[in-house]
Amino acid sequence: MATSIRERAPMHLWVVGILSLLWNGFGCYDYLVTRLRDTDYLAKMMPGTDPNAVLAYIDSFPLYAQIGWGLGVWGGLAGSLLLLLRSRWATLAFALSFIGALLGLGYQIMHPAGIASMHEGAGGVMPYVIIAVALALALYARAMEKKRVLR
Repeated sequence: MATSIRERAPMHLWVVGILSLLWNGFGCYDYLVTRLRDTDYLAKMMPGTDPNAVLAYIDSFPLYAQIGWGLGVWGGLAGSLLLLLRSRWATLAFALSFIGALLGLGYQIMHPAGIASMHEGAGGVMPYVIIAVALALALYARAMEKKRVLR
């Protein structure tokens, strides 16, 4: 009879899991509030920018970029929860999140026409940060799966 010893998860798994849950939770909040067309939220997030112009810009994205945005945020949230549950499915969820970020934010990066504040200063850097974090989480989950921390 084969017995398996259940190893304890390393402390960094919990730290990464909780931080990624907060990060991706905010991404889902941003997605939902934007999709619900909350102009007050958009005005606070981008002071001095017409929220209706932001919504029109987002509405102009092609379908693949809009689907990518949803896949990116919801895949990231699922990946975070699955990581905390120590499920090997976290790897797939984070990989899908990374692909979604590439599709959604890649379009925004490659087609900078539109809202200037989304492409200047922090707005210009943030898409790269989001893609980098999505990649890092996918690679981290893959490493934890290889070490058999995820089951």
